[in-house]
Amino acid sequence: MSIISKKICLIGDFSVGKTSLIRRFIEDKFSDKYLTTIGVKISRKPITIEPNTQQINLLVWDIEGQTKQTTITTNYLQGAHGAIVVGDLTRTNTLKHIPSHLELFLEINPQCKTVVALNKFDLVSPEKLDKLVELNNFNNREQVIDTYVTSAKTGDYVNTMFKELAASTIA
Repeated sequence: MSIISKKICLIGDFSVGKTSLIRRFIEDKFSDKYLTTIGVKISRKPITIEPNTQQINLLVWDIEGQTKQTTITTNYLQGAHGAIVVGDLTRTNTLKHIPSHLELFLEINPQCKTVVALNKFDLVSPEKLDKLVELNNFNNREQVIDTYVTSAKTGDYVNTMFKELAASTIA
């Protein structure tokens, strides 16, 4: 069976943890140091998708964060096979922007699947976490495979999220 390449984009506001999620997935490492992504950084990780053992060369595009003042270049999103839209559970304003990030990606890639990462759950109390997850579940959207509560620091659900999205690109 041949190895196929699939482009996955990570999008979301500044400082939600996109780079940290990628680093956890690619290198299984975490750092508390904040690094601003300028433009795009592309990482690669070969993975195998079960049960058919399809090998995928996953090209992960870390796209600079968005605010009201800046928007990402839509060229970065073209040709993607899927996206992870990231929000920061400690900053509710970033969660409010998830729908617009989803819409932008799906406007350019209408046939693609996405997942939502509600990141930094390790920094939120369990009581507050339950309420935030309830309010920010995007599973009712047709193109959203799942909404994951993640932590780049602990690694919880990071590999699962990437692999599930990768599997959807070959389905």
